[in-house]
Amino acid sequence: MKSLEGRAIAVTGAGSGIGRALAIGLAKRGAKLALSDKDAAGLAETARMLGNYPHTSTTFDVTDEAALKDWIDAAAAEFGKLDGIINNAGLSVVAPFADTPKADFDRVMAVNFDAVVNGCRHAIPHLRKSKDAWLVNISSVFGMMGYPTQSAYNASKYAVRGLTEALYLELAETDPHISVIRVHPGGIKTNVARNAKFIKSMDGRTNALDSGDEFEKAARTTPDEAAETIIRGMERGQHRVLIGNDARFIDLMTRLFPVGYFRRIGGFLGSGKS
Repeated sequence: MKSLEGRAIAVTGAGSGIGRALAIGLAKRGAKLALSDKDAAGLAETARMLGNYPHTSTTFDVTDEAALKDWIDAAAAEFGKLDGIINNAGLSVVAPFADTPKADFDRVMAVNFDAVVNGCRHAIPHLRKSKDAWLVNISSVFGMMGYPTQSAYNASKYAVRGLTEALYLELAETDPHISVIRVHPGGIKTNVARNAKFIKSMDGRTNALDSGDEFEKAARTTPDEAAETIIRGMERGQHRVLIGNDARFIDLMTRLFPVGYFRRIGGFLGSGKS
């Protein structure tokens, strides 16, 4: 078991949801935290909730590579080291691929994938100096299965999965003290669905509230539960972390039925269409 006591951990997307829950859970285990989010108000609320636990908070957009690098370097300077990074920030757009504007598709890729690449690139030199370190990338169950209206999110989360698997194999050879972890959350009770840019459903609906309601009904795991699962995975040095029974079910179905899985999974997620 790896101890988080006294470890310096950077977390993106810490202004709400899983990111906020991770900050609180890590702090309670004695970690020192560098937190970031684009949402200044949300990040300030996370900082308020942390109280006197050692932390810094910085507001910026993770797609700004220079700001991301400066934040990572500043965290290492503030705490005298950087022992881990959790690339958690993410967003989604809901629309069939043919109806998804290029700018929206590219924005999802920039936040969900490019920022993860840059987070890894700029954190690894610091992690290599640590005795025990973590590189944690948040993928999704949509990094294991395709889903209609989620082409951009699917593409980004599959890309995160592939990147993280490659890093796991590479760093196992060059830097085995760095635990490389890919996380596949199932439905988490956060505001991701409600905050997603909703353009159109497969049946032509344009009511975003309906989509958010449907997601909340399907979501089975709280952010606190998700964060605890991730933190336990960090302590155990797991490479792959599945969050929720829905994630474990999807993992099983995609393995058993690599072509026809959606006919089974779609009904489970609330969409019986294939």
